[in-house]
Amino acid sequence: MKNNNLVAVLVIIVVAAAGFFGGMKYQQTKRSVSTNVFSPRQFGNTQNRNGGGTNLTPNGTPQNGRTGIRPVMGEITDVRDKSITVKTVDGGSKIVFVSTKTEINKAAVATFSDLSKGQTVSIFGQENTDGSVTAQNIQLNPLQRNATPSAVPNK
Repeated sequence: MKNNNLVAVLVIIVVAAAGFFGGMKYQQTKRSVSTNVFSPRQFGNTQNRNGGGTNLTPNGTPQNGRTGIRPVMGEITDVRDKSITVKTVDGGSKIVFVSTKTEINKAAVATFSDLSKGQTVSIFGQENTDGSVTAQNIQLNPLQRNATPSAVPNK
């Protein structure tokens, strides 16, 4: 009788351990899919050089690891037919091409005619070989995270 109880307890322990480790392995495959949706690796951040959420280019502007995708943030200094020029937060400037596919947002949906000189914008788009950017999305008056009052442009 004691041997039967011992065998039953051992079988229960083995089944429980196998279920536990099987569940752990299953969860690892699920976690890698769901956790990596917004993982830094998705944006090429495995060697984060600035201690924050993005890598910095040699001139100090943030750039994620996707080929050519680059955020541009700063003040609009010029508005032309299909482009704007933005004075970046690091003091440089960037020409940004705007197409009919470019999303332009503010508190409500916006259009190219809503862009004007002096506005603060955050732009995401494809970096061109000449250093300009073709915009995919433009945020008007974006929230500036971790900005000190002196770093926020006056409106």
